[in-house]
Amino acid sequence: MKLNEIRDNPGARSRKMRISRGIGSGKGKTGGRGGKGQTARTGVSINGFEGGQMPLYRRLPKRGFTNIFALKFAEVNLGRLQQAIEAGKLDPKITINAAHLVEAGLVRRPWDGIRLLGKGDLKTKVTVEVAGASKSAIAAVEKAGGSVTVVSK
Repeated sequence: MKLNEIRDNPGARSRKMRISRGIGSGKGKTGGRGGKGQTARTGVSINGFEGGQMPLYRRLPKRGFTNIFALKFAEVNLGRLQQAIEAGKLDPKITINAAHLVEAGLVRRPWDGIRLLGKGDLKTKVTVEVAGASKSAIAAVEKAGGSVTVVSK
């Protein structure tokens, strides 16, 4: 086989449909838009319009609200913390904070702070500085001989 013999598989590339280019093209005359009317015209955008019937998004009841004061925390489990320490990404001798966790790749961005959760086992003594921690996480860190400091942002 030579470079000049390389071809696509048959039917791999189909030509672009040229709309409104005569009746022989298969999409001539009205160009696939049917006949006359609002939708045959250009610039029509009627998403959600149901011909005058009350649209579905207006028929459904409104529920709940968005709390604009809600905080978004990046969550880290104890098991992932232990994995990072074993892999040498985190130094257990220093106080581990959000910047260290980002650098180690445990979280992508700290949002409003880091929340420590108790899933997994922690065997290493560590000092952690986070924005929030579950009771089980605090208990597990203290059981391993470490400490958790909860700081507000």
